[in-house]
Amino acid sequence: MTALNTEDRQFEEAPKATADDPRIDPRKFKDRRVTAGGEPRATVHLARLETLWFCTGTLCNLACRNCYIESSPRNDALAYLTTVEVVEYLDEIERERLSTRTIGLTGGEPFMNPDVVPILEAVLGRGYEALVLTNAMKPMMRVSGRLLGLRKRFGARLTVRVSTDHYRRGGHEAERGPKSWAPMLDGLRWLTAHGFRVDVAGRLGSGEPEAAMRAGYQALFGEHGIDIDARDPKRLILFPEMDRRRDVPEISRACWRKVGRGPEEMMCATARMVLKRKGAERPVVVPCTLLPYGPAFELGPTLMSSFTEVPLNHPHCAQFCVLGGASCGG
Repeated sequence: MTALNTEDRQFEEAPKATADDPRIDPRKFKDRRVTAGGEPRATVHLARLETLWFCTGTLCNLACRNCYIESSPRNDALAYLTTVEVVEYLDEIERERLSTRTIGLTGGEPFMNPDVVPILEAVLGRGYEALVLTNAMKPMMRVSGRLLGLRKRFGARLTVRVSTDHYRRGGHEAERGPKSWAPMLDGLRWLTAHGFRVDVAGRLGSGEPEAAMRAGYQALFGEHGIDIDARDPKRLILFPEMDRRRDVPEISRACWRKVGRGPEEMMCATARMVLKRKGAERPVVVPCTLLPYGPAFELGPTLMSSFTEVPLNHPHCAQFCVLGGASCGG
């Protein structure tokens, strides 16, 4: 392995939790209706289903330090979705005349799912935009020939979003582990060299100003001939870090005015995610990509059953969406 340079050493070791680290107050996020302080909890209603996510399974070739869904080579808590199961939801979209434009595939690593290419063919063949989140490593490259076929047939309607956690190797590998940098860069270069529409997803966890982060990514892209404009927030998406060690406030109805945002701006106002639990007979719908495990967030087996209010009763709702201002959408 190439030695870390001086600039990378700040990322060489992931920070360890200590007894002094703040934790979520145990009184918080207990009641769906009210906060620990007794205020009415904020809720979000699904206004229209613009983006439908499919969690293709939690298995991944990596075990990242701060993966919100705890994906790893051993975690199969969420099973692989099949093409047949995905098509059932595409049929429901058409049957109910929903306004869905984008179908997203997330995981785990979507390219580990043996049905990922047939799923993409079904999605793109019906005229949807497809967005695949990937680490761009070996699982993706194993189907590179079939991906080229999809690009030739469907062009820019297929977007591949590559997780690149920092513009330096040390920052990326602090999250994703040793030897994850070079294969990711190889995959990113391959995608852009072959004309795919590519986005990059990074993290704001290093503490650097966003402008400095974008300048660093732009230098990386320029060095490797990667045709992505890091100044464009749609091409380089910088997500807030979700730190389980940090206490976060609950979101009451009164908070909308305080933060200057509205429920209509939240991801769960326009998106849902489908997943299948290990051993389950059929998939279920949950509010968003960030809440895969809590049974309290299951909204039923159909898309129509998910047109309901979602109480913001999870730390991710506060840290990522309301206060972080982020969305996983395209």
